[in-house]
Amino acid sequence: MWKRDEAVRPASGQPPAPAPVPAAAGVPSSQPPAMRSMERDIVNIGKSIVIKGELSGSEDLTIEGQVEGTIQLRDHVLTIGPNGKIKATLFAKAVIVLGEVSGNVTASDKVDIRDNGSVDGDIVAPRVAIAEGAHFRGTVDMQRKGGAPPQPAKSAAAPAPAAAASGQAQAAQRVGA
Repeated sequence: MWKRDEAVRPASGQPPAPAPVPAAAGVPSSQPPAMRSMERDIVNIGKSIVIKGELSGSEDLTIEGQVEGTIQLRDHVLTIGPNGKIKATLFAKAVIVLGEVSGNVTASDKVDIRDNGSVDGDIVAPRVAIAEGAHFRGTVDMQRKGGAPPQPAKSAAAPAPAAAASGQAQAAQRVGA
């Protein structure tokens, strides 16, 4: 394992050999460059930060501070940390809530409200998980991917003509009797 003290001290009067960047970052050099860049593409907003307005990006984001407005991370994961207080409309691939969200949440993959997480607003996502101990007030629309209408809506329409036909048959029996 690499230790900072050993890298700083010269070894027996010779200048230290420069450590490879992947080893210094804690990433084995055998990983492809795409994996190394994915691990660096996570941004944190600290608990003392307050943002008002529109927030958008193309990397995963963890928010511990306060945000008011709109957050758009359409192809990435948005995590609201335990100290996060959000008053915004959220759009992301996946949303993980450990703090407080007041506003509508739309995810293309999943919304996960963890223990002690809170959401006051409507959720639109194909998958929704609400942990025991979490708070949720709003509606859930679990749309399927690809924009296809939900299956229950089609099956609900199918029994209606059958019920109407049986109702017509009963009405005809009463009229004929």
